[in-house]
Amino acid sequence: MGTPNTPNTPNTPSTPASRNLVVLDMAGTTVADGGLVERAFERAAERLGVEPGTADHQAKLRYVRDTMGESKISVFRHLFGTEEMARRANSAFEEAYGELVDGGLIAPVPGARETIEKLRAEGRTVVLTTGFARVTQDAVLDALGWQGLADLTLCPADAGGRGRPYPDMVLAAFLRTGAVDDVRRVVVAGDTAYDMLSGRRSGAGLVAGVLTGAHDRAALTGHGATHVLDSVTELPRILLESA
Repeated sequence: MGTPNTPNTPNTPSTPASRNLVVLDMAGTTVADGGLVERAFERAAERLGVEPGTADHQAKLRYVRDTMGESKISVFRHLFGTEEMARRANSAFEEAYGELVDGGLIAPVPGARETIEKLRAEGRTVVLTTGFARVTQDAVLDALGWQGLADLTLCPADAGGRGRPYPDMVLAAFLRTGAVDDVRRVVVAGDTAYDMLSGRRSGAGLVAGVLTGAHDRAALTGHGATHVLDSVTELPRILLESA
């Protein structure tokens, strides 16, 4: 397993310094999880006594959909009220998601791996972020054979415990990699409104929404996207155009 605290040796920059740190979301942006977040939540909720098909179940599932991209423990704090219940729900969710990942129900967004490799070959530092816990993030990376693909991987616990929409993971990437000397030179890409908020609140100069995940163009632009892309594969072109 890779450590979240020690990034790989940065590539020697060959591109303008203005865009040399790229912070990418995982599920929905670089990873196509086929609705596994919802499926894992439904399994976890049932284990905690939320009966499928009830109004309570539907309301909770709707909140999960609306808050895609947020730290999962934060979602469960809202849904279940107490810290104890939230932690039980989060553990059940992580277990259920891990079971689904182990079942092979996960794949890269088409072209995502090649895009990350291209960005790094251009001299850019790439950081993968998630709202999942480290154990789940590592399970996804292992399933895809992505350990070591990016320069650094971060989860909310690596940034003081606060996930999106807080800017903490983006700022942690900025501080830990040292890839750029101005946060306005950071690029953030994600598929949710919370990704956009996190990027804008961090001060990142380019915040790209992608349409391969949870939220549509209106939600992404409404929460601060500077660009909206059909896929993360368009990002290298956008970076060259905006250099």
